[in-house]
Amino acid sequence: MLSTINSVNPWLVAIALNTILAIVAYFAPKKLLTPAGLLHSWALGVIIWGTLGFPGYLVVMFYFLVGSGVTRIGMAQKEAEGIAEKRSGARGPENVWGSAFTATLCALGVLVANYLGQPQWIPLLLLGYVASFSTKLSDTCASEVGKAYGKRTFLITTLQPVARGTEGAVSLEGTLAGIVASAAIAFVGWGVGTIDLLGVLLCVLAAFIATNLESVIGATLQSRLEWLTNELVNVINTLIGAIAAILLALAVSAGMG
Repeated sequence: MLSTINSVNPWLVAIALNTILAIVAYFAPKKLLTPAGLLHSWALGVIIWGTLGFPGYLVVMFYFLVGSGVTRIGMAQKEAEGIAEKRSGARGPENVWGSAFTATLCALGVLVANYLGQPQWIPLLLLGYVASFSTKLSDTCASEVGKAYGKRTFLITTLQPVARGTEGAVSLEGTLAGIVASAAIAFVGWGVGTIDLLGVLLCVLAAFIATNLESVIGATLQSRLEWLTNELVNVINTLIGAIAAILLALAVSAGMG
């Protein structure tokens, strides 16, 4: 079945598949996306299937479904405390691209590499692709689990106790959840052949580095700069994760060489 699909122009498959999924999502009783978010997710899905096919698409779908589910953990409690995601976690365009802008750049980079006849770029771009989602899912799970179950939360820059939901706050429960989440999506990437086992390790390390740097940004800059929105911080976070994974891969390659 999949081989038959792959024999068709991938962009036609991308349009048809994402249109069907968008219609199903629009009429589903539980809304994971706003109407505008649904339109932007359609565009994202078309780009990812068109450039990376089923393997890349499965990674982004795993992120979306798990990330949406995690956002709803302890929702009643988080809403009562005023620290829940807006719209009960339904994602709008800003959330779609805040999470997937870096991954989209990597996917389009694969398209460019193929066009220019530079196949040696592709493994690094695929690593960056998976690492960006590994980073974002780690951040989402760390934040949502920490807000719901974190017994003690500390500001990452001072290690002083702070209330759950504070920008830049970290907790043991959230940190562990983030590590597990980053590993889970990295293994999905490995399972579909997008990265190798070393890439799984690099994604987890890169996600850990990026999510902690994101907490530092949240604790130091986000409250001072009005233009530094959560969505922009997410773009920076995923970009750090992708770059960190690529640099780690290059360092390992140089060391082995």
